[in-house]
Amino acid sequence: NLAAVVAQQTQLAGVRTPDFQLLVYPVTDLGAESRSYELFAEGFYLTRPLMRWFAANYLGDRNAPEAMDPRASPLRAASLAGLPPAFVMTAGYDPLRDEGKAYADRLTAAGAKTIHREFDSLTHGFVGLRGTIHSAARAMDDMVAGLRHELAQLGR
Repeated sequence: NLAAVVAQQTQLAGVRTPDFQLLVYPVTDLGAESRSYELFAEGFYLTRPLMRWFAANYLGDRNAPEAMDPRASPLRAASLAGLPPAFVMTAGYDPLRDEGKAYADRLTAAGAKTIHREFDSLTHGFVGLRGTIHSAARAMDDMVAGLRHELAQLGR
């Protein structure tokens, strides 16, 4: 969330934007609950009640008007044009899956070079499971390869 917001806000302010966005199962819309919130409401590490708790603590009130503000919900920005390249990772069993994919789709539609990888067999938090679950290790390897490629492009 913060990385996506920083990229948007620096672009709007006319200052140098980050060169790359690495968005790992990002929160992109605190103002709505997508279908994946319903599908994975319980039993998959990150739950709907826990996300509601996070949103309420982040905003003061989960139903606050600020939830619609792109500075809290970057998916709600009027335009994503001019944003830096992005690598967006989502997990198949995650309440945040659909909004992460929606953000990647909007970035692509706005012309930002975007790679979206959905790791359909994993849950939110898989980054911390690299040493335990083989598919989490492969996902992390994919993320590192994408980051390495983009950083190499910066030096050219």
